[in-house]
Parts: sequence; structure tokens; C-alpha cells
Amino acid sequence: MTGPTFIDEKTIVAEILRGNERALRFFYHYYQRSLTSYIKKRIDNKEDVEEILQDTLLATIEGLRDFAFRSSLFTFICSIANHKIIDFYRRKKIKNIVFSKLGDIETLLSNLIGPEDSYDAELLRQKIKATFKNLTPNYRVILRLKYIYGYSVEEIARKLSISFKSAESQLFRARKAFAAVYHYEGR
Repeated sequence: MTGPTFIDEKTIVAEILRGNERALRFFYHYYQRSLTSYIKKRIDNKEDVEEILQDTLLATIEGLRDFAFRSSLFTFICSIANHKIIDFYRRKKIKNIVFSKLGDIETLLSNLIGPEDSYDAELLRQKIKATFKNLTPNYRVILRLKYIYGYSVEEIARKLSISFKSAESQLFRARKAFAAVYHYEGR
């Protein structure tokens, strides 16, 4: 598995599902450049491209058991990337509303929704506050730096005196934790 021009997708998938790390590394290196290019055509920001790339590859690996080879493996991966890109834009829209730099979120929400939705807006605001309260202090800090104060990952790394990769990793885990707690709070 050292870089042939033709790969046997069924073998690669089978080996990954068996836990073969070499097959996993090959998979990553084989598809990473093409997938990055695919995502870059739809997303402008380099950091967002990298985040979506990693999310896509992780989701692909998690979804390989369900892959039925009705398309090429790259088509399957791109389909997952499309979902991740749509999720990215949905989250971005929500972040623009919820994590606005404006101090008074209620004013912002009241301008965006009609009176019939004010109850839903209040519930959303309470749910977000409750979600933040249930996160670890580290996650709250990194999410505020990113989404309230608008720091880049590089700026967060400098502010927290950690490496870029560490900041990126912590931000990824903080987002996942926020999503999990937010989903749990909704039950």
C-alpha cells in the first residue's frame, strides 16, 4: 500500500475496518489533497477548510461500515464533505446570531424574529446559557475567545500560551462538547 496509481478500495476499506493503521495512514494521505481541494472550492477560510477536512475524514472512517460500494470511495467521501459543509454554514448562521459581538443578544434576537417567536428566542437564549454553564471552564474560555471575541486559532494559541495544534484540538473538542451538551439540554 505505498502509493499505487490504482487502489483497491475494497481492500483499503476492509483493512481500515480491521484496524490496520498503515491502511488508515494510506487512506488519509491518498485522499487528503483531493478532498482539501474539493472543500476549498466551497469554503474560503483556511482554518475552516482544515476543520471540515478533519471532520469529513473522521465521519468517513466512522461510516465505512455502511459503505456499500455503490459509488467510488471518493464520491462517498465528497458526499460526507457536502453534509459537513452544509452543517458548517448552518452553524455559522447560528453563531452569527447567538455568538454575536453585540452585548445585548435579546435586542439582536428581537430584531430578527417576530413577536410570535419571542418565546422561542427566550428558550434558545436560556438553553445556550445552560449549555455554557455545563461546559468545563477551559471549553467556555476557548469558545468565548473564538466566537464572542472573534480570535483566530493562532491568536487563541498565543493568548493561552499553547501550540496552534493544541488550540485547534481544544477548540474542536470544545465545539463537540457544546454540541453534545446543547443536544442533551434539549431533551
